[in-house]
Amino acid sequence: MRILVTNDDGIHAPGLKVLEEIARALSDDVWVVAPETDQSGVSHSLSLNDPLRLRRISEQHFAVKGTPSDCVIMGVRHILKEQRPDLVLSGVNRGQNVAEDVTYSGTIAGAMEGTILGVRSVALSQAYGAAGRANVRWQTAARHGAPTVRRILEAGIEPGILVNVNFPDCEPDEVAGTAVAMQGVRNQQLLSIDERVDGRGNPYFWLAFARARFEPGNGTDLKALAERRIAITPLRLDLTDEPTLTRFAQAFG
Repeated sequence: MRILVTNDDGIHAPGLKVLEEIARALSDDVWVVAPETDQSGVSHSLSLNDPLRLRRISEQHFAVKGTPSDCVIMGVRHILKEQRPDLVLSGVNRGQNVAEDVTYSGTIAGAMEGTILGVRSVALSQAYGAAGRANVRWQTAARHGAPTVRRILEAGIEPGILVNVNFPDCEPDEVAGTAVAMQGVRNQQLLSIDERVDGRGNPYFWLAFARARFEPGNGTDLKALAERRIAITPLRLDLTDEPTLTRFAQAFG
């Protein structure tokens, strides 16, 4: 099995090394094509007004000056065009990608692009908590990553579907199991604008998230992580809402 590995945190991200280890536990034919720099939050964007610069790091490692979607396209359509990958793995992201995160996430976008190109694709993310970005429990994704992906592949991924996997913020032995979960919904009141002033008196702003109690819905990815379970959420490329489609068809005659 040929595996293409990418991410959105960049070619030097620790999560990418973890994902390569996961991939190598599944196959000895692993190729890494990742962004030259951090592309977190770029979603499913493409570089249309700038050229893609490709840097060969080693025999099967490449950096692309572009987005995660660019990387997957370069991997499938250029680097591996003679023998396409059988699987795209995107991640392991620094931080969870759940609820509305999936619409912003470059990690999800890497798997989405793989799916568009007809390759089975899985996105993987490692949650972290109050201890912060410097204290991510990569060992949890490393321990549970390969077995989780293997079970997903055994169950099968249908065309047009990508799989979103999130590992909880706990030690590997503390993982309480696996939950096949729905995409959750957060309280958007937690999103805030942090206004500041620079040294010259000019205002600037950061998007920020307030810390407050929030009860995630049952059966969601948010709930699974809160219960220290691995959250597995299948996502579809087709965003059409069928009930509304039917209702609008009747309304518009």
